[in-house]
Amino acid sequence: MPSRSELAVGYPVNNMVDEPVTVTSDTLRRQSLLPTRRELANAIRALSMDAVQRAESGHPGAPMGMADFGEVLWNDFLRHNPANPNWFNRDRLILSNGHGAMLQYSLLHLSGYDLTIEDLRNFRQLGSRTPGHPEYGRTPGIETTTGPLGQGLANGVGMALAERALATRFNRPGFPIVDHYTYVILGDGCLMEGISAEACSLAGTWGLGKLICLYDDNGISIDGPVKGWFGDNIPVRFEALGWQVVSDIDGHDADAVHNALEQAHAFHDRPTLICCKTTIAWGSPNKCGSEKSHGAPLGIEEVAAVREKIGWKYEEFIVPNEIYRAFDARSKGAVWETEWNGMFSRYCVQFPKMASEFMKRLACEFPVDWDKISWNFIHSTQQRCENLATRAASQRALEFYGPHFPSLVGGSADLAESTGIPWVGSRPVDFEHPDGNLIFYGAREFAMNAIMNGLALHGGYVPFGGTFLMFADYGRSAIRMAALMKIRCVFILTHDSIGVGGDGPTHQPVEHVASLRIIPNLSVWRTCDTAETAVAWKFALERVNGPTALIFTRQKLPHQYRTPDQVRSIASGGYVLIDYGEHPDAIIIATGSEVQLAVEAAKQLNMQGRRIRVVSMPSVDVFDIQDAAYRESVLPSDITRRLVIEAGVTAPWYKYAGPKGIVVGIDRFGESGPPEIIFQHFGFTAERVVAAVVALF
Repeated sequence: MPSRSELAVGYPVNNMVDEPVTVTSDTLRRQSLLPTRRELANAIRALSMDAVQRAESGHPGAPMGMADFGEVLWNDFLRHNPANPNWFNRDRLILSNGHGAMLQYSLLHLSGYDLTIEDLRNFRQLGSRTPGHPEYGRTPGIETTTGPLGQGLANGVGMALAERALATRFNRPGFPIVDHYTYVILGDGCLMEGISAEACSLAGTWGLGKLICLYDDNGISIDGPVKGWFGDNIPVRFEALGWQVVSDIDGHDADAVHNALEQAHAFHDRPTLICCKTTIAWGSPNKCGSEKSHGAPLGIEEVAAVREKIGWKYEEFIVPNEIYRAFDARSKGAVWETEWNGMFSRYCVQFPKMASEFMKRLACEFPVDWDKISWNFIHSTQQRCENLATRAASQRALEFYGPHFPSLVGGSADLAESTGIPWVGSRPVDFEHPDGNLIFYGAREFAMNAIMNGLALHGGYVPFGGTFLMFADYGRSAIRMAALMKIRCVFILTHDSIGVGGDGPTHQPVEHVASLRIIPNLSVWRTCDTAETAVAWKFALERVNGPTALIFTRQKLPHQYRTPDQVRSIASGGYVLIDYGEHPDAIIIATGSEVQLAVEAAKQLNMQGRRIRVVSMPSVDVFDIQDAAYRESVLPSDITRRLVIEAGVTAPWYKYAGPKGIVVGIDRFGESGPPEIIFQHFGFTAERVVAAVVALF
């Protein structure tokens, strides 16, 4: 089988054709058709500065500085197939410093991906496949959305963990069906962000030997030379984290970079950081080495000066055929994938049960009778009538669903027992046992969420992670990125309100549920008992087009009575829990721990002759996507006497309370004390709810 750098392909025209002609690199060199390394890197520089200049917006300095080591990585080491960007056993490449997107777009285009020169010309334009930062799902070959610095690095840790875990589980002697590297390109900004310390500490602890990071050590950030605010000894820092470090590499010396990557490949028990000393905007006579080239076009005159200095004699967006021939990876990519397919076919014959399990894992499949199994569990949960904290109800759901869904892997940010994460049959992940399904992340909420994103993006896993709702802010940016990428992650957030009690306002998240509900494409569930929790988990596991946040209590909640039809209606996000009379006088809407108050108040009001409807709304976003007829059946528009109760900020709920309605909530920080006393102190009592409803008449 050809090596990573042994093949090259030729094309008769500048703008790519569908039929590659395979020739060897040696033949091209003898014919003087193979460009030099520097000429290949200069093609990246030219495309990058031209695209940024045409857009009149962007970051030319980073891709120009990273072009030399980017070319070596791409052409000599990266194993991929441009004709099939989703081939499972491909190497993953992440540009963590995503503002340098034109480096990646240039390489994708040059090597034969379905990314045309016109796409590059439309860099940063509305609807373009080349947005200002790489976006997963928009551009072929992009493995994750990057831009918020450091998160791509943490995603890479998740991908490398997924590779090692799947390899441990499924590889057999002579059959390395899971065998690929995760490469991350990162910059000074990524290493300044705290998430880099969180994630890289875990990568070293886990010994992720197939994680290789190339550090663009150019000493420049937006504000100028970083020596004034970033004096870390990076090699020492990473060695202390358990990494192999290859330091002081000239990032513009192709041979030095190649040798460093070879050294990285020689180690399999720890990740590698290659420190590449580079010059930002290399080739720019007047702006290289300066922050002036970081986040703005070079300017027409400077672009012309770069062309002259680096000897690039071609016009804007013109790349000569020999450059395309040298970069194109479709032929060798096809060979790699064909070889892997052949090996996997033999694996299927020799290990049919393992092969079947492997394919199911990659597809994250449920058992064929999943719907029946899950609804039977939910109905049995309803019938048990247990009064549990919803965090405990969540653990019960995990214990049931987990064995039916082997792709599920979960963890906690040093709060495993408190968040109900460990379940019967879970197996811890560690250096010796990477194929477990219980991850101890330590007190690292941000890294946990971003690593979860990497696990989901890699494939083979549906990850979940738990912490207190209060600490959702620590990892919020990664939750947002999961929503932006529409990936399948489950964020468990417990200790959900002033019910935390004695821990006080520092741990009482009065504003957090509302803040999560406004994130587009994040489904948020705040459940009131065991049955709603079981339904919420079913929803979260089945949701394939975005993440879900499950909000649970610390304190026990009473079980609510429901008919089988009402149990089914939970999945609609909001439903009628209690109806006193055919046409109610008023509606009380509640979520989570406040549903019990709504039920008690409705009973008292019914005794006073008031016909009250109680609507439990565990998921606002799911209720909102139901058809108009269903929403009208739950919240009739002609009933304007409405009261909403939730132990959180009030503003978002006026959408449902309406102009004549009342919202009972809390618009200030909490207090320390026993939970029941705290609820009374802030007026979360049935008596207050009764009085508020009466005031509507």
